[in-house]
Amino acid sequence: MSSKSNTLNQPYSLKTRWLMQRNRIFGSERFHYWAARLPLFRQVTQRKAAQQMDMITGFVYSQILFVFVETDLLQYISASPRSTAELLAFLDLNEDAAMRVVKAGAAINVLESPQPDLWLLGEMGATLVANPGAMAMIQHHQLLYSDLANPMDMLKRQRGTDTSLSQFWHYAAHDAQMHGEKIGGDADSEKNEKSNKGGPYSALMAATQPMIWDQIIGGYPFHQHDKMLDIGGGSGAFASAIGTRNPNLSLGIFDLPEVIPHTRANLADSPLTSRLTLHPGSFKTDNIPNGYDLITLIRILHDHDDDVAQSLLSKTFDALPKGGKLLIVEPMAETPSAMKMGDAYFGMYLWVMGTGRPRSAQEYHKRLKTIGFSSIKDVNTPLPIIAKAILATK
Repeated sequence: MSSKSNTLNQPYSLKTRWLMQRNRIFGSERFHYWAARLPLFRQVTQRKAAQQMDMITGFVYSQILFVFVETDLLQYISASPRSTAELLAFLDLNEDAAMRVVKAGAAINVLESPQPDLWLLGEMGATLVANPGAMAMIQHHQLLYSDLANPMDMLKRQRGTDTSLSQFWHYAAHDAQMHGEKIGGDADSEKNEKSNKGGPYSALMAATQPMIWDQIIGGYPFHQHDKMLDIGGGSGAFASAIGTRNPNLSLGIFDLPEVIPHTRANLADSPLTSRLTLHPGSFKTDNIPNGYDLITLIRILHDHDDDVAQSLLSKTFDALPKGGKLLIVEPMAETPSAMKMGDAYFGMYLWVMGTGRPRSAQEYHKRLKTIGFSSIKDVNTPLPIIAKAILATK
């Protein structure tokens, strides 16, 4: 095979030439015709075809899930096995439409019928019921899907221009400040959720943010530190969870001046108040408080553009003592086995939102090293598809 230079005036590598040959084979209709009929290749061909169809039809599957979540059909079935008649009555649709929903749910494993005229949750449905964050995302995604209806038009415009998602987060920012929450910060408390009845932002934060910090809460030895500062700590849910498990750890929360009074109210009855310090300020304009040997950034950086993210990393370095540590936890790009979440999902989501971008662990390593951190390493998390973690030592 020829190894002539390409348009970049460099020779094709062995891997490139192999992939080009692979694509020529896979792009051949004749190859697919015979591969589907030869026993040696049939199973592989069928699996690849199924993966291709899942990608093509994935939006329809998402909309089926939306019906199950939006109507509370998942919760209804999780309470008890139901008859077909009960499902039809619950959906309040004509019989034909309702049965389309039921059969579609069974096809994607949300429902299962172990015996005639009896329905219960399928494996996927049972998993979803146990994951309120995933169900909140399913409902929230209606905004994203409306913005992606014409993706080329959306991509040609300036990021976040006239999108439903950017408007949602614009109003959410005001709502967060009024209710002691922080976009890109930690989760909403139950108290705030009740005070903001019907607020879609509060519901989304309350359901999804624990998915992020659950990835680190049992996997890092917080007890080895004396004082921890959570930047963008909002309602204090993450700091409270860490403090409860580590009774000798002093805590600090740094957030916007308009957020801190609500944080204080949220934690007024908490036994942690005696070892908690609240710091009002903005990491965009103010320095980070000193005196903490651990600083945490829980899903903060990827919501911000490079200049803000780089400035924040530099400020945390300046605030830490020698030997102090920075812990970053968020979804990251180029994550093995989770490329679709970091690069595809968050890549498009943050573009539509109008700020931030997914970054890889390797990029963070380089940024942190340039700033001056002496040791940078990844920390294992149970589900890297949800979030990865990086620990940097000054």
